[in-house]
Amino acid sequence: MKKIFLILPLLFLIFSCGNTKVEKVENAFYYWKSNDYPSSSNKEKDILINQNIKKLYVKFFEVDYTDAMGSFPISKTGFSLNSYCDEKSTSFYEIIPTVYIKNIVFQKSNEKDLDKLADNVNFLINKYAIERLDSLKVSEIQIDCDWTASTKDKYFYFLKKLKPISQKVISATLRLYPYKYPNKMGVPPVDKVTLMCYNLINPLADQSKNSILDLKELESYLNTGKKYPLHLDVALPVYSWMQVYQNNQFTGVLYDVKDIKPHLKEIKPLWYEVQKDTVINYETYLRVGDKIKYEEITADKIIKAISIIKKNIKFDKEITVTLFHLDENQLNNYSDEEISHFYSDFIK
Repeated sequence: MKKIFLILPLLFLIFSCGNTKVEKVENAFYYWKSNDYPSSSNKEKDILINQNIKKLYVKFFEVDYTDAMGSFPISKTGFSLNSYCDEKSTSFYEIIPTVYIKNIVFQKSNEKDLDKLADNVNFLINKYAIERLDSLKVSEIQIDCDWTASTKDKYFYFLKKLKPISQKVISATLRLYPYKYPNKMGVPPVDKVTLMCYNLINPLADQSKNSILDLKELESYLNTGKKYPLHLDVALPVYSWMQVYQNNQFTGVLYDVKDIKPHLKEIKPLWYEVQKDTVINYETYLRVGDKIKYEEITADKIIKAISIIKKNIKFDKEITVTLFHLDENQLNNYSDEEISHFYSDFIK
């Protein structure tokens, strides 16, 4: 009898520490096109309808820094709500303005600069909401930043300032390193975070791994055994790219890969050699012998990543799953059924 009483508390502890079962997933997409890209396509509209998408995280602009200009907006979006709403749409989308702020902004700014930045970010978001969203009410802002231990205090100061100015829910993206090491990297002072389960490795740092999504690398960051102190949503990659190396020097990245794939010969895992001189998009000229690192994200790889995420993360009952990003060229690599699984697998 004594052994039974000793075992029961242990069993209770094990089960009480288990993951909360996700009961509801809100399907979402990131929209990350700048204003020099077409704003919409029929394929993208159909995906939003077929996948019952009601929420879009739309990059409104980015913030960069120079000594001459200070902080300034770049890469503004060409997104227009009207271009995604037609007679088949049953309701309006919830649009979450998203702003990517480069880490150099916080390296170079003092508190007075950050007070001004919070005002300017809020002003531009409101301006674009009127112009692009037909004055659709915005209830949330998401800030995207690769902050470091040395910039976290300034970044967190900015987030605290933005909250009362905007009078909106503030969310932030969360990379895997700060997720694993919250004591070192801090917990951002926001209402919730979206865990970015991609871009795990510096693209040029490890030539043997897929820098977008390496499953072993992903699990090594997630197996903390602790629940993150904020509500946690998830973002997954639905894009692939090719890194181009000419004369053994990195020269750029290609996203539209369908034209070049027939002219490649695999020389080792992830690596290919160009077999025919090829012009891509009238801009990039590939020569015979050029090397290509093809980092492909297949549906099977995403499903395996979801299994790892579910195994290691303690979620709330309701979460948002956001795919990066809404781009016809990339989404052509997946069937509607596969995309649907990227959402529904979280509640299985």
